[in-house]
Amino acid sequence: MPKYFLKTYGCQMNKSDSERIAGILEENNYKPASDMKEADLILINSCSIRQSAIDRIWGQTKIISKLKIQNPKIKAVLTGCVLKKDKRKFKERFDLIIDIKELSKLPGFLKNKTSINKHYLKIKPKYETSFRAYIPITTGCNNFCSYCVVPYTRGKEVSRQAKEIICEIESLIKRNYKEIWLLGENVNSFRSGKIDFPKLLEMINNIPGNFWIRFTSPHPKDFSNKLINTIAQSKKATEYIHLPVQSGDDKILKKMKRPYTLKMYKDLVKRIRKSIPKMALSTDIIVGFPGETIKQFENTIKLFKEIKFDMAYISQYSARLGTLSSKMEDNVSHKEKERRDLVLTKVLSKTALKNNKEYIGKKIEVLIEQKKKTFLMGKTRSYKSIRFKGNKNLIGKFVKVKILGALPWGLKGELIK
Repeated sequence: MPKYFLKTYGCQMNKSDSERIAGILEENNYKPASDMKEADLILINSCSIRQSAIDRIWGQTKIISKLKIQNPKIKAVLTGCVLKKDKRKFKERFDLIIDIKELSKLPGFLKNKTSINKHYLKIKPKYETSFRAYIPITTGCNNFCSYCVVPYTRGKEVSRQAKEIICEIESLIKRNYKEIWLLGENVNSFRSGKIDFPKLLEMINNIPGNFWIRFTSPHPKDFSNKLINTIAQSKKATEYIHLPVQSGDDKILKKMKRPYTLKMYKDLVKRIRKSIPKMALSTDIIVGFPGETIKQFENTIKLFKEIKFDMAYISQYSARLGTLSSKMEDNVSHKEKERRDLVLTKVLSKTALKNNKEYIGKKIEVLIEQKKKTFLMGKTRSYKSIRFKGNKNLIGKFVKVKILGALPWGLKGELIK
């Protein structure tokens, strides 16, 4: 049987896409290779959000070129989120470049393989684990934030049919899956006929079984009171929300084309915490956006101190050609971006540690993900990483753990037997 090697860059949506790539390949009698050297087919699932991701892919092409010299029969495919300019750049480096929504073309490229004609989200995935599943419910985006390439790589927003989503999840729960991640570039704008995102959450919560529901990434503008109430009333929806803010300054938010003010964001957080007091919050932040002054950055520091995020994914701004922000003067130096990154990380580490210390002495439910050396690693309902000693046969199961200690980015505990 021919072998494939699949390299994934980017977010959980890209990971989910890779599960579908693996599914279609194994349906066509390919089996996974442990590294590139073993593979007959090499696939790169790309992310275009940052220039650094494209630079890493360029580095991978140099490795692929050397392998092709040793074995000219090796084929290389690039897919995922790829801008037109990057397709031109990589044209000579890959045998095939396709958008992820054109995944059904892949079998035709693999000579004598079965051709299919279906939307890529209808392709049966090969899930990476036997206990967690990523379920795309929307793809594409209509927001056109000034720094983001997603609308140009994935196109307009499209929602899957609710019936199709429910069937997929019911099948997973029957197979004892414990964690369901609902995915979308703007997941809470989902709509299938009369079924909106809160209604979909309610329907999933009503599926019999012992499992958790998570979702990412919601947009603040679409986070309604109805959604907050639905999460609060759902036993299976976990106490964790990733709520991207991107900046703590109104003028920068406007330049980013984020359709909310800081007051609106803070009011939303207050409403969430009032209805769900134990809710853990994470966010996305861009430092060094074109024109961001020291004072505007200090407003972001104030926001971090006020909201007290549990986690934040901090990015140093890099221009992506084709976006509106790429036409703006990138006038914040690389050194200053690094400084702002470090400053925010320091503030975040203090608030995260303080939040985590609240768990000490408590007995909480944990889903075990893996074993590293002598420790089991898992996640709490509030998406806190935790480690403790235990047997690897607990991987993929819910267990009770007593929290003994806290760090900024995780917890320490002991298994309750």
